[in-house]
Order: sequence, then structure tokens, then C-alpha cells
Amino acid sequence: MDSAPNSAAKAGPNTAPNAVPDSAADPWPRHFADRGHPGARRIGAGVEGVVYALGEGRVAKVWNGRPPVELTRQVYADLARHRLPFATPEIFEVERHRDAVVTYERELPGAPLRGDSAHEEYERELPVRHRDTLLAVLRGLASVPGTDAMRRLTVQGDDRPLWQGHDRFQDALAALVARAVARHGTALAPHVPDFDGGVARTLDALRSLPDAPVTVIHGDLIPPNIHVDAAGRPVAVLDFGFCTTAGDPAFEAAVTAAVCDMYGPHARRHTADLTRLFAQELGYAPAALTAYQAAYALSTYDLFGPDDSDGHFRWCAGQLRRNTVFSAHAS
Repeated sequence: MDSAPNSAAKAGPNTAPNAVPDSAADPWPRHFADRGHPGARRIGAGVEGVVYALGEGRVAKVWNGRPPVELTRQVYADLARHRLPFATPEIFEVERHRDAVVTYERELPGAPLRGDSAHEEYERELPVRHRDTLLAVLRGLASVPGTDAMRRLTVQGDDRPLWQGHDRFQDALAALVARAVARHGTALAPHVPDFDGGVARTLDALRSLPDAPVTVIHGDLIPPNIHVDAAGRPVAVLDFGFCTTAGDPAFEAAVTAAVCDMYGPHARRHTADLTRLFAQELGYAPAALTAYQAAYALSTYDLFGPDDSDGHFRWCAGQLRRNTVFSAHAS
């Protein structure tokens, strides 16, 4: 799925998305210099493309493949129509150079809430300021109604728009889970007890969830994708694309609680604490948050590697073993 170019795309713990290549092997800085940006430098890379800082408040992204950038541009415009308390991406220009698509976008303000969540250690207790920032971002995004352009997006790893053939987000998500399990579920099953039963329980739980408001879903609110000012207030949200769509804002909260700290020594505690906090402060049913966390693990487990040699694969398996909707024996 498309993503904004202001930070590295989501990557598993076994990748190095910010590695800078030898300049002789990378033709893009020279290309951007020829276009009037002599100081262009690579600042990140991931599943969806490579990002360059151009200076003067602009960045460029060289996309992998042929992304639907005009659809992404419309999603950004839909976001911009709402007076959010933080900035979101904006595409100024789309260029097609040889076999590549390049978008030129505004550079978003602030600094990451935290560094790379795959490698940075976290305190036992998340700071209050950190929690307040997450709540502010979740409330802001939940105020933006879902649009047709958002419904037409395809999430990472899938082959069709998430909403295609569905009128409810919960049913569309259940169908996505079923397709994802069909990809490499036989590789995941040995790592999760009663895998088939857990999948069935998750699908039943998703389809049984009541209707909910349909709002924009970012889908990847890891700390590097939230920029804050010196006082810790959120000033920008970036890297839409990994799982961006329209849907139940409780899904956004559930995923954020799970991915805020994925690999730190206190990750399980942080996920549990944030799940409780979001249920209390945002009014989401705890069972819905748990069902959505199981759905996220089942729909993303193989996006960076199809077996347990990949860190994200192992993380998803651990999430499922502990998830009380998926596992009848989880505690």
C-alpha cells in the first residue's frame, strides 16, 4: 500500500531501512541535483520505496513498482480538508522517470516520538507525555470520516482493495485475514497451538462486532511515524500506507497499542497498559480491541518473511499465542 515519504517504511527487525548506499551506486542524488536540488540525500528506505531529503521543506520518494499515487494524493487531500492538530503528508508533484515513479512532497515538522521501535529499549512505564501524544493522535484521526479514496486502497501484501465486495469494515477485515492465512498459514500454524481453531474464533469475533463509525485508519502508528515538538506535542503524522484504509477507529487504537513497543524488554506490559488505556479513554470495547489485534497479527505475519527466520513473523506468532480471542487457552 502507498505510504508517505517522510520516514522509512515499516521494516522488520532484521532489516536496516536507513542504511545509506555508496553514492556511486545510487543515481538519484544526481537526478535530484539536475532538477535543482544539489543537496539531496537519502534518509530512509523500506518496502514501498526510498526517501530523499531535498532541502527547502521538501522530500522525494522513489517508489518500488507502480503505486497508485493519484489515489494516495486524493487520500492526502481528504485528510487536509480537516483541521487536525498535526500535519499530514501532501504531494506537490508526481514524476515518472524511466521505470520509476517519484513523488515530491512537503517535509513534515518535528522529530520522531521515539527512534526505531525495532531496536530501541523502552522504560518499564511509558511516560505520561508519550501516552498523551498517542491519545491525541488517535482522537485526531478518528475525527476524519472515511472516504471513497480510502476504501479503494489496497493494504500491504494484498491483491485487492480492502473494501472490495464489502459494506462493513469488520467483514472486509475478516476477508483480508482469510486471504492472508491462505498465503503462508501452513508455516505459521506450527508456532501457534490450535491454529485453525484460533483463525475460526478470530473470524467469528470480527464478523460479530457491531457496526462502528468509519474513519481514516493510518494502520502503522509506530513512534517513528509520529513527530513531536520540543514539548512533546504531536505536530505531524507520516508514513500512511502500510495498512491505511477506512474503518473502525477501534482498529487503529488496537494496532497502536500492539506496535508502539514491539521488541523492547517491557513490550508485553506496554501493549496491555495501552490497550486498557485506550479502552478507558476512548470508549472502545476491550473484546473488540483484542479481536483487532489478532486480525492484525494474522494479516501481517508474512509481510517481511514467510517463516520464523523473520522477526515480525515471530512477533505475530507470539501475539496470537497470548491473544484471548484467538487462543482458548491464553491468559
